[in-house]
Amino acid sequence: MKMLQYEGKIIRVIDTDGRAFTGMPIAFPAEYGYHEFGREEESIRLHNYQLFESDIAEIRELPSFAVIRATETWQQAGAYYVRIQAMAKKHHITLQQEFDEHDGPDTKYIVVTDNDFPIATARMYPLDERKIMIGRVVVLPEYRHQGIGTMVVSECEEWAEELGYIKAVVESRENKVPFYEQMLYEVCGEAVDGDTFRCVRMEKDL
Repeated sequence: MKMLQYEGKIIRVIDTDGRAFTGMPIAFPAEYGYHEFGREEESIRLHNYQLFESDIAEIRELPSFAVIRATETWQQAGAYYVRIQAMAKKHHITLQQEFDEHDGPDTKYIVVTDNDFPIATARMYPLDERKIMIGRVVVLPEYRHQGIGTMVVSECEEWAEELGYIKAVVESRENKVPFYEQMLYEVCGEAVDGDTFRCVRMEKDL
């Protein structure tokens, strides 16, 4: 298994425990694995996860997938579509509640597409010169449990870091706290009732 061939491509990895990871990996030779981890195997890093050859049950390229930094209206429309279908419609959230004052011309959106069809999204907006809020992280139901949510948040973090922010903030629904903890976010406040869900503030250094 030559890990280097997957660099620059969006892939889905299933590990031997059945967990799914989706994204664009960084590949490492066996020498790196031996010196850093005591395992003389090739490996890839996906988001915060280092996956060695013997950890991987399956790798599949996803040539129909694309990650877009949505700066144009038609791209942002994809973000709105996913949120309406997967959140507003499912949880009976009004459009006025779903699309608030933080959805505007200066808001930054990540959109993931499959064959040009929007399947996942998130938005970002600054809290101050150092902190940025990542929110409205949504994946269409038929694409969940495939590592796409992790990919979306990681893409937000990378973009935020490029923009000069040093801390990412999320307001996680209570049942999603373990998801963000796996991505190294830390709880920094008590759960509070929002307009639609009970949420917990979490932060991560970029």
